[in-house]
Amino acid sequence: MFFRNLTLFRFSPAVAENLGELEAALDEHRLRPCGAMEMSTHGFVSPLGPDAEALTHGVGDSLLVTVGSEDKLLPASVVNEELSRKVRKVAEDEGRRVGGRERKRLKQEILDQLMPRAFSRPSRMQVWLQRKLGWVVFDSSSRKAAEQGLTNLREALGSFPALPLAPEKSPRQIMTDWLTSGDLPAGLTLSDECELRDPANAGGAVVRCRHQELESDEIREHLRGGKQVFQLGLEFDERIGFVLGEDMVIRKLKFFDVITDELDHAQADSVAEEMDARFALMTLELERLLAKLDEWFGLPRPDGA
Repeated sequence: MFFRNLTLFRFSPAVAENLGELEAALDEHRLRPCGAMEMSTHGFVSPLGPDAEALTHGVGDSLLVTVGSEDKLLPASVVNEELSRKVRKVAEDEGRRVGGRERKRLKQEILDQLMPRAFSRPSRMQVWLQRKLGWVVFDSSSRKAAEQGLTNLREALGSFPALPLAPEKSPRQIMTDWLTSGDLPAGLTLSDECELRDPANAGGAVVRCRHQELESDEIREHLRGGKQVFQLGLEFDERIGFVLGEDMVIRKLKFFDVITDELDHAQADSVAEEMDARFALMTLELERLLAKLDEWFGLPRPDGA
């Protein structure tokens, strides 16, 4: 259950106090199957698996929640093909063209016919809430998906004013300085991946490097040409690897063997105990990383209600 991506938000101490009622609030917003005429539904499922009832799982100051959704699979190509068939039939039977308004009506009729028979695709997204430190972390690299998850939490709680990160220092400039100088904070080293762009030319060339020495002359030439770092592969304390974006989204998160080996020594007599061990180990490592991100970029916690 180790997270693979991190989209981050922060909330105030006052908001943290309201999370004590989270289990009861989520219970009224459990995920349900799509109705016959619904394209999608959103809600919460147990982070402990399909046979469990609890919608939150806590270890210390951390809570684990799982946002679920079901989306009907109704390919546009299928709808358009059926629409074309109906339009041709009208032309053949009645000898006239189908106008825009009638075309919309026919398309809606097709959707109404096909939707009850469409398959549903389930998806799940893990969410970690650190109450003491004020972090809400979505296991997703998609800002849109994370915002949807945040909306689900707000609907369940009535209010959940978690805010996107607002770095006090420019991540793009700091990462460009790291790559240019090779002078990184203690415990942080370059990996083998980066994305470089010219910030003055939105439509300009994008340089994406993977499995490449980032201190090479080729990379330095791009930097001398004015390109800046938009994504940078990094390793932290030889325990975690990730790609940090200028949007402060952490992608391709990987826990190295030194961490996963610690789980092999843990004595877990049940699935729940094993999950506790994994969740505790993951959150401990990520709390250290998030504290450093706050130190390097300035990611203040809101102090309002």
